[in-house]
Amino acid sequence: MEFEEVLAALALKVRNQRDAISTEEATKNAFVMPFISSVLGYDVFNPLEVVPEFTADVGIKKGEKIDYAVMRDGEVQMLIEAKKSTESLTIENASQLYRYFAVTNARVAILTNGQVYQFYTDLDAPNRMDDKPFLVLDLLDVDETLIPELRKLTKDAFDLDSVISAAGELKYIGQIKRVLAAQFREPEDEWTRFLISRVYDGSITQRVREQFAPLVEKATKQFLNDQASDRLKTALGGSSYTTAQPTEPETLVSQPSSHADLDRDTEIETTEEELEGYQIVKAIACSEVKPHRVAQRDSKSYFAILLDDNNRKPLARLHFNGKSKKYIGLFDAEKNETRYELESLEEIYRFADEIRTAARRYA
Repeated sequence: MEFEEVLAALALKVRNQRDAISTEEATKNAFVMPFISSVLGYDVFNPLEVVPEFTADVGIKKGEKIDYAVMRDGEVQMLIEAKKSTESLTIENASQLYRYFAVTNARVAILTNGQVYQFYTDLDAPNRMDDKPFLVLDLLDVDETLIPELRKLTKDAFDLDSVISAAGELKYIGQIKRVLAAQFREPEDEWTRFLISRVYDGSITQRVREQFAPLVEKATKQFLNDQASDRLKTALGGSSYTTAQPTEPETLVSQPSSHADLDRDTEIETTEEELEGYQIVKAIACSEVKPHRVAQRDSKSYFAILLDDNNRKPLARLHFNGKSKKYIGLFDAEKNETRYELESLEEIYRFADEIRTAARRYA
């Protein structure tokens, strides 16, 4: 089996059996030993390769045991401490690993509950295990970018020097990705304020933060959905956005701009709803252009959102002056406008691709 297939097979076993595992010993037998043998490729029944209940005298702690020591050429290379599958992994769980790491030749320590494997080394101080892992492998949510590094710890492809040299970058990239994931799940106030400052020109008051908090949450979810098919292939170079062929939502009504205009005429009066719609369009467009380039002009018939405050560069029009229905007007390459009915301001996000395409067209 290919390495990825072996990982997938063990992941399926963990998914199916995790709820039936209630003790540390059962976790080791069902999950950890198969990881050492089938994934890392070491013979768990050969004491020259894997020593269970490894013992070393550590200061006043005599006779303490670590669950597994992985050996190469008679030297300890990796230490593994296992907890039961239902137990969360915390740095407090790793006290024995800390002590053993300092008195053996091991450069890699692994803390696991059978599902999550946290890999540690000594980047911060020689022979002292770091407080934070340089690699975190979750068998139920495998980060494919980590697989080549994990492979370097296998028996057949063991390359400890390469692992250690890459550990610093892996450690901080992994931490940044986990921070970003947490913000995408539940944005903190500081994160929300940072994003608001990039798309909103006014003072960021408590009222503004409350207004934008749900928009930030929705925008981040929209972003993840937009990128899911592309797998962020160009995340670190150029634009990561892809322009899908626009499809018309069934619940929206499309009509050409030459259709009878509006239900009523008014003097120019910029409403709060128009300004909120403008901020949403601006938040979408600023993924392609600088925020200060997105301008707005109100008129008796519509609220225009323009690039560079130029009528020849329309991004969208908000037709919010009707008695009952509201529309957003979007433009094709020939600047023909098509209006779509909106049931709520949040539905503007459904046209994110069209707005981004217009911004790129003029950029």
